[in-house]
Amino acid sequence: MTIHIGAAKGDIAETVLMPGDPYRAKWAAETFLENPKLINEVRGMLGYTGTWNGHQVTIQGSGMGMPSLSIYANELIRDYGAKTLIRIGSCGGMQDKVKVRDVILAMTASTVNSPSSGIFRELNYAPCADWGLLQAAAQAAAKHGAATHIGGIYSSDVFYDERPDLNEQMVRHGILGVEMEAAELYTLAARYGCRALAVLTVSDHLGTGEALPSDQRERSFGEMVEIALEAAFS
Repeated sequence: MTIHIGAAKGDIAETVLMPGDPYRAKWAAETFLENPKLINEVRGMLGYTGTWNGHQVTIQGSGMGMPSLSIYANELIRDYGAKTLIRIGSCGGMQDKVKVRDVILAMTASTVNSPSSGIFRELNYAPCADWGLLQAAAQAAAKHGAATHIGGIYSSDVFYDERPDLNEQMVRHGILGVEMEAAELYTLAARYGCRALAVLTVSDHLGTGEALPSDQRERSFGEMVEIALEAAFS
């Protein structure tokens, strides 16, 4: 048991999927895992452990933003022995070729600031995904016939962004989409020698303003969860 995770030793698997929304963790666990067991509800941040195709899997909510994810990822790795951490979440599309409902596999994650920035000081560290996970996820996405994009994303440290000039530069430099957690997850995985990947569903588009209706989100997000699970155990 840690400050933020009430699970006992052995309750958390080495493979952890991390949606931001705790209720998405509940939905994913009940939909995709066999015999899911609630192992954490401290501060309402739900976590479940069950099995998928015979493999033990934990699905733990991370909250919104890099500071929140950093808390859970640190405790999962340091105190519970997590080895593979895959973020499953939504993002905003930034390129014209990226459409709502598409899947983005984040090869790299740029950011202005993260909880780890103080460690690097003047260094602009480049957080990246685990190559084996990225490759396996690409193969799984192709098998599912998912419209998939692989490349760089932007992990923003604010939700209500007022920097249109920065967004213009992200688009200019090929950034596929924007979310709020992956850069810190990739940095922590590198620090502790773990595997990490972000598998993201495009829920809205910054350029067109199109957004996925709420009643269609679960169906679209299911494909993302399947890709993440298949990648983890390929």
